[in-house]
Amino acid sequence: MNRARHVTRCAWVGDDPLYQHYHDKEWGVPERDDRALFEKLTLDGFQAGLAWITILRKRKNFQNAFEGFDPERIAGYGPHDIDRLLSDAGIVRHRGKIEATIGNARAYLSIMDETGSFSTYLWSFVDGVPLQNRWRALRDVPAKTAESEAMSKDLRRRGFRFCGPTICYAFMQAVGMVNDHTTDCFRHAPIAKMN
Repeated sequence: MNRARHVTRCAWVGDDPLYQHYHDKEWGVPERDDRALFEKLTLDGFQAGLAWITILRKRKNFQNAFEGFDPERIAGYGPHDIDRLLSDAGIVRHRGKIEATIGNARAYLSIMDETGSFSTYLWSFVDGVPLQNRWRALRDVPAKTAESEAMSKDLRRRGFRFCGPTICYAFMQAVGMVNDHTTDCFRHAPIAKMN
């Protein structure tokens, strides 16, 4: 008789299979691809005021609606594109977030012109190496840190919106700039070995 092996995950995950897959395969894994980082920062901005599972369930729709989160294409969006996105029931239809995404794509291109790498720019806020935390429980994990505040401040200075310190910290957790899997989670140790 096969018994299902019990797996201990971070307390925020719950029983949703989509959430579990995201936690087990993606959350906290160091991401260094420029476009993927832009996508994740954009989705974290759309999450503001909503549950992450809402965004996760609409992720494919977002990818289609924003043409694979290609910053060069998005930077060229105009009023027709905004109307198209506002009528797309598959995404979060929030004018401010849609307009911010277009402006953020333009700011992204400026960072690329200046630094050559959005990834190198973002990872500089943790000196290029994931921060290894050892939180025992979800209640111990902060909502923001000095690093996320610095990232937020600099992104906003460069023209980004919907990137406050809490959004930046959620982004940093998701893309592996910090290892915030709790120490009892089966992903904590494997993530700690990644960089």
